[in-house]
Amino acid sequence: MADSKLLVPELSEAETMGAEATRFEELLLQASKELQQAQTTRPESTQIQPQPGFCIKTNSSEGKVFINICHSPSIPPPADMTEDELLQMLEEDQAGFRIPMSLGEPHAELDAKGQGCTAYDVAVNSDFYRRMQKSDFLRELVVTIAREGLEDKYHLQLNSEWRMLKNRPFLGSISQQNIRSQQRPRIQELGSLYTPDPSSPAAPEGPQKPHLNLWLEAPDLLLAEIDLPKLDGALGLSLEIGENRLVVGGPQQLYHLDTYIPLRINSDQSKAAFHRKRKQLLVAMPLLSVPS
Repeated sequence: MADSKLLVPELSEAETMGAEATRFEELLLQASKELQQAQTTRPESTQIQPQPGFCIKTNSSEGKVFINICHSPSIPPPADMTEDELLQMLEEDQAGFRIPMSLGEPHAELDAKGQGCTAYDVAVNSDFYRRMQKSDFLRELVVTIAREGLEDKYHLQLNSEWRMLKNRPFLGSISQQNIRSQQRPRIQELGSLYTPDPSSPAAPEGPQKPHLNLWLEAPDLLLAEIDLPKLDGALGLSLEIGENRLVVGGPQQLYHLDTYIPLRINSDQSKAAFHRKRKQLLVAMPLLSVPS
C-alpha cells in the first residue's frame, strides 16, 4: 500500500489554486504525456478476425436484421464479478456495468429464403464468451447491450424481440475488424463499480460510502471520480493506493471507501486533486500492465 502522505501535497496544492478544473486537466495531460513517452509506440488500431459464436434474428423498419455474436481474445473482458454481484449492481445502477465489444459495419446478405437482409458482427472477449455460453442471463444481457449499441451507433430502431438461429453460428461472412490500440473506445468504459460490503450497513452516524466512477482514459491510464458532497476541500482527506486497491477516508469519519480494482496500478506515479466546485476527488492512476 502506498503511503498516503505522498499524495497529500497533490491534494493541498490543487485545493489552493483557483481554477481546479484547469489544474486537473493539466494533471491528466501531464500524466498522459509521461505515459506515452515511456511506452513503445503502438499503432492506432489493430486488426482482428472475430470467431463465430451464435446468430440472432430480429428486424427493423427496413427489414430483417441478423446479429452475429462473435468473439476474439483481443477484446478486453468486462469486470470479473459473479452473477449475484452483477444483478445487485444492475438493480442499483443499470449503466454501471460495461461489456467491452466491437461493433462491426453493416453488410448486406441473403437469408435462407434468398431474400435480402442486413447483418452485423459484434465481438466480445473469448473467455467471457465461453462463460456466456453457460448462462442464459449473460447471453440475454450481451444481446441487449449489443442491440442497444448498434442502435446508438447506426441510428437504428431494432425490435426488442429476437430469436437465436439453430445450427447456424453466423449469417454471411465475418469480416475483420479494427480495434483501437492507443485510446480505448467508449464501450470499454468501466463505469461505476459495485463494491460489495459483506458487513451490515453502517449506522447513520457512521462513515458514508461515496459513489465511485472509474474509466480507462488511455491504455495505461485509469481515472477515478469520487463524489464527496459533504466536503468543501481536501483538508483531512486521506488517500491510499495499492497495486489493486483504492482507499479513501474523509475527515471526522464522514466517508470511507475501500474498493478492489481488477487492474495493476502504479501507486508511486498516481496523482490526485480535489475539485471544489464539483466536490469530487479526482485520481489519475497509471497502470503497470495493460489488460489483455
